[in-house]
Amino acid sequence: MIALVVPRLLFATLTAAVLLSVVQPTRAQTPAAPPAPAATATAVPSFWDPRRRPEKPDISRVNLIRFMSEVDYPPFNYAGPDGNPTGFNVDLARLICDELKVPCTMQMRRFDTLIDALNDNKGDAAIASIAVTPQTRERVDFSDPYYRPVGRFVARRQSGTVFPEPLDGKKIAVVSGTAFDEYARLLFTQADIRRYPTIEAAREALSRGETDLLFGDGFSLAFWLNGVDSNNCCMFVGGPYMESRIFGEGIGIAVKRGNDTLRQAFNWALFRVWEKGKFAELWLRYFPINPY
Repeated sequence: MIALVVPRLLFATLTAAVLLSVVQPTRAQTPAAPPAPAATATAVPSFWDPRRRPEKPDISRVNLIRFMSEVDYPPFNYAGPDGNPTGFNVDLARLICDELKVPCTMQMRRFDTLIDALNDNKGDAAIASIAVTPQTRERVDFSDPYYRPVGRFVARRQSGTVFPEPLDGKKIAVVSGTAFDEYARLLFTQADIRRYPTIEAAREALSRGETDLLFGDGFSLAFWLNGVDSNNCCMFVGGPYMESRIFGEGIGIAVKRGNDTLRQAFNWALFRVWEKGKFAELWLRYFPINPY
């Protein structure tokens, strides 16, 4: 299976399902809670064509939607201090359920078990930042994309790095084995690629000045730059880098193959959430620093 285009930790499955309609958003101590939308000109990307309005299917026989997500991929999904699931994906699932007026549950599982659990009918949908690729399409169907992966460079503020500039000889930190590692290997051929086992190690290397740049997932980097853990050390430079052949076609909600009713219901609900401005509100809560 093609995993997500970003590294993630694998935790034991939390077996208890939590009702999305009653769980209130909670936040872990690290990373810090996303701030409320600020008075800013931050752009909110749109992934929907207003001229192509999806139709709502008949969901009268859908009495419950069992969502699944993974445990540790902030800011998209992770367990709060009380063990309840939280994050961008979880809050988006809650908005979808509100639009469909269908009760939903959320269960947290290891990322590498989600597609098998979906095909074994242990859940109805997986909203866990699963990249849409030819390989994943062979195993599950997807809703329309609700965001697209992006690569970004980060540099220390005091470094004076300005793009565009040659990358020849630049020491670039990447997380080993990720799509960003592959992208750097293929495209930044004159650079000195430094591989690290985790994103935390790569960020620390940049902060200490061991590397000139860090290349990685724009979303997790935006969340880090906006949080307390970065100590305001760094900033985006250059970019964005978007390549569907490496990063996938986008991020959608996975359903069992052939479940067109649920897939189309998600497409309709996602469009409605965007049309009503709720998607923009949610986006700015989590990404006041634009990943794009």
